[in-house]
Amino acid sequence: MRTLYLQVERENVSKYVVFSGDPGRVRKIAEMMDNAEEIAYNREFNTFTGYYKGVRITVTSTGIGGPSAAIAMEEMYECGMEVAVRLGTVMGLKDNLGTFIIPRGCMRLESTSKTYVDASYPAVSDFDVLRCMNESVKANGGQFDNSIICSMDGFYSEMRESRLSRQMQNTVAEKIRSLKKYNIGGIDMESGAMLTLANLMGIKGCVVTMTTVLENLKDYLKDEARVKAEHDLIKVVLDGIVIYDKGE
Repeated sequence: MRTLYLQVERENVSKYVVFSGDPGRVRKIAEMMDNAEEIAYNREFNTFTGYYKGVRITVTSTGIGGPSAAIAMEEMYECGMEVAVRLGTVMGLKDNLGTFIIPRGCMRLESTSKTYVDASYPAVSDFDVLRCMNESVKANGGQFDNSIICSMDGFYSEMRESRLSRQMQNTVAEKIRSLKKYNIGGIDMESGAMLTLANLMGIKGCVVTMTTVLENLKDYLKDEARVKAEHDLIKVVLDGIVIYDKGE
């Protein structure tokens, strides 16, 4: 029986699931795998299952933000998911452009996770999977940190100034400065919900992000640097899953 939104069936889903916001990036991940087959594409959810270095992996897109990411998590859990890894980008707050952030936890300023559990419930990564992803970054010659990040809902109201935010005198810069007081490494829109759900589900969850932009887009990776960063991010996550699988 197919799930409601992803339109996937249990027999086509691996216990290892990689989530990425962009459907186009999912295709790039699939291109780095062997025998990857598109098993469903509905709305923003594009899903492939294939093999990487002999390990069966499913990868799906979530679109932008916590609500659709939670739908993807829920439906993959219905299909037997045991390990969930978010692969994506993050807005850096520490002049850490081009650096991997593999957060040990996430500050939950988004609202989706709060529909499941009280705001005091922690959004934390699984230590075993996080360690494997750290090892993968080192093996691939990259740099990383395990900073706490923050998930928010409003891109143009909380993360990036816009015509409307200026018109409404929303103080985006002040919101970002307030996060720096808490030693937050970066901001995204999905990790809070996804890590919360992984812990509620009793599965292993982890987030691997690349800092492709800095606060309020004051700088960002361009052209070939952005292409290389995306390739490196995909390889690190896939290699990290293989490291974890071998250690099970």
